[in-house]
Amino acid sequence: MVREARLKFTRELPGTLTIRSVGIEGIRFADRLWTETIALTTKEIIDPWHSVPLAELTEIDLSPLLANPIELVIVGSGAKSEFVPRELMFAFARRGVGLEVMDTAAAARTFNVLASEDRQVAAVLYPLT
Repeated sequence: MVREARLKFTRELPGTLTIRSVGIEGIRFADRLWTETIALTTKEIIDPWHSVPLAELTEIDLSPLLANPIELVIVGSGAKSEFVPRELMFAFARRGVGLEVMDTAAAARTFNVLASEDRQVAAVLYPLT
């Protein structure tokens, strides 16, 4: 029995930021390489971004992202997945905004998929080092 394979190809939406690569050298968007923590939405890179250690993140730290209509914030925690403070998770739940934490490479892939679906997503990506 031969099964027909169906592949769905998607294209980048014009005006949507796409992460090109994540590695030890940094996080690449188009022609720019970022070596420090970066925050972004599908429309803009929030620069400068005041980076605080992951374990010390608060709702106030992430408030520049929440100035936009966001349904989900993805935090890329670096080379391995770590946790954010419980109170931050509760604060986002009270707002009705999702907050997901994963390693930075997974966060970048997830951001790209959601951005390509035209979802209202934002990310804070810590470098792998």
